Amino acid sequence: MIHNIVQSNFSPPSQKLDLLPPGAPIVATMAAVSAAGLPPNSTVYVKNLDERIKIEPLKEALEEIFSEYGTILEIVAKTNLKAKGQAFIVFDSVDSATRAIEEINGFDIFDKPMILDYAKTRSDATVQREGGNDELEAHKRKRLAEKERKQAHEALEAQKKLKRPAANAEPARPAKTTKGAGLKPTSGTTAAVIPDEYLPPNKILFLRDLPDDASEEGLSAIFGRFEGFQEVRLVPGRKGIAFVEYEAETGAISAKEATSGMPMGEQGKAIRVTYQRQ
Repeated sequence: MIHNIVQSNFSPPSQKLDLLPPGAPIVATMAAVSAAGLPPNSTVYVKNLDERIKIEPLKEALEEIFSEYGTILEIVAKTNLKAKGQAFIVFDSVDSATRAIEEINGFDIFDKPMILDYAKTRSDATVQREGGNDELEAHKRKRLAEKERKQAHEALEAQKKLKRPAANAEPARPAKTTKGAGLKPTSGTTAAVIPDEYLPPNKILFLRDLPDDASEEGLSAIFGRFEGFQEVRLVPGRKGIAFVEYEAETGAISAKEATSGMPMGEQGKAIRVTYQRQ
């Protein structure tokens, strides 16, 4: 339910809205503008939202509040676990975003005070509006690369933690040497290996699960559509695998995103596309 109220002890240029569940007391509060040190941006980051509110009612409520400060290009709110309780309000100007942050940071919505700040990066809508489709695609590739780098780093850190001995734990006894020529002693702990899916981006892709009749010409027709394509390399004597090289990792990122899981061959088996292990 949306209630129009006049704020006390605060004199903004226009009347504000306080969004409360039915029967809740009508109270609005004002908190200090957050100071995370982020540069001005036309997108406002909103957090501390009630995670129980469904997306559509939440967007409607946010639009009614924030539309007082300028033209809204987009409101982004998602249901996945990491994004719950958060939203992004994309204005058509930095001035609108700044006024919204200054004037309604800390106001209650569904009985919880909003915490506002500038978004860390420009939204897709803003990038497309300012730079067109080409810049938007470059922006998406950069974001994907950063996401994959972060995943690779997190996977590596998780592997390192598994390798660390627990505090006060007794040192592991060395395993007995296995008899046999050329065999080395093994320890109880094996070296950590990053899963292929979390390898950081680079300019060479590693293809697996290819059909036996896959050829350089056929693969070049598929992967040559992406920026900076250089060559396809089959492995002599090994069926089902190949390498695809690009001039830069941006081309490899686009190709991986578009082709991973693509069905190939008569049986339509999905191919695996990862970055080459460095």
